[in-house]
Amino acid sequence: MRDVMTKKYESKIVEIGEEVELFAEESMLIIFNDTVPEALRMIGVIHEKSDLLGEVEVGDVLEISGESYDILFVGSKVNDTLKEIGHCTIVFNGEKTAELPGTMCVEKKPMPTLTMNSEIRIVKY
Repeated sequence: MRDVMTKKYESKIVEIGEEVELFAEESMLIIFNDTVPEALRMIGVIHEKSDLLGEVEVGDVLEISGESYDILFVGSKVNDTLKEIGHCTIVFNGEKTAELPGTMCVEKKPMPTLTMNSEIRIVKY
């Protein structure tokens, strides 16, 4: 059991775009907060606007719908876009690098089941 936890980001899913499944087939999840323009909602998992309480780093843990994933790579723009519009692209591929600066790579495990009001959290243990 992990003892001490620092919460860096926490929000609840409020909308699941109709094209999210297409990206899930590629082990990708695109998240945005609820301020995102309508044009991007169809591809994203939309969550309540929330503050980034600490910089996301390799070694932190992403939790979605009660499932935990070790964060293996954080692109150079992930923290900026999380602060601005709650956005990043999460890839469940186990890689430690990615080409796009807004990408976060996590453990290669089955993706979480997404439901309304499920929590998205990034924590450090």
